[in-house]
Amino acid sequence: MSDNSADAIRVLLADDETLIRDALRALLNLEGDIDVVAVAGSGEEVLEMTDLAVDVVVLDLQMPGIDGIETAERLQSTYPDIATMIVTGHGRPGYLRRALAAGVRGFLPKTVSATVLASVVRTVHEGGRYVDPELAAEAISAGDSPLTPREADVLELSGAGAPIEEVAQRAHLSPGTVRNYLSSAMGKLDATNRHEAVQIARRHGWI
Repeated sequence: MSDNSADAIRVLLADDETLIRDALRALLNLEGDIDVVAVAGSGEEVLEMTDLAVDVVVLDLQMPGIDGIETAERLQSTYPDIATMIVTGHGRPGYLRRALAAGVRGFLPKTVSATVLASVVRTVHEGGRYVDPELAAEAISAGDSPLTPREADVLELSGAGAPIEEVAQRAHLSPGTVRNYLSSAMGKLDATNRHEAVQIARRHGWI
């Protein structure tokens, strides 16, 4: 916890990567009006916190188990006054649409500066919304994807030809589940194999 003033914006930060979580906490705590009062490594950890005395929850999109969007959606039903925002390295249109439908007030990539991140925390705390302009433009131009977020994620991870076991490990899924997602994605995209499915999805901006 920082030494920020008592009336600072109280933030809970959730990211399963310790280095990124600690870096974001340190950067936000440099702001005089923002105080990261709690951290978590998963959506489950966030939801297990029974007394969330926070104003804003900053969530990584992809975490083991419950992802950031589902975590935000569940938080909304229990703590409607808490603003949620997603910070992600996977800003696909399907994720953005799902996040907005879940009531997420901020959606931005991890490539933004600390200044922008802090500014968005303030914006959502004040009741506003922020969507990264580049991600918003991509969502508009891509059109509706037939893929679920998980299918798109697995397809993207397999795009470099990685073996199923490696994709499963990186996606925090079982090899069988990965095969099921890939099979479903290939069917939806009318592709004969996963490599063709990747090419089709990339051409349409869905991964």
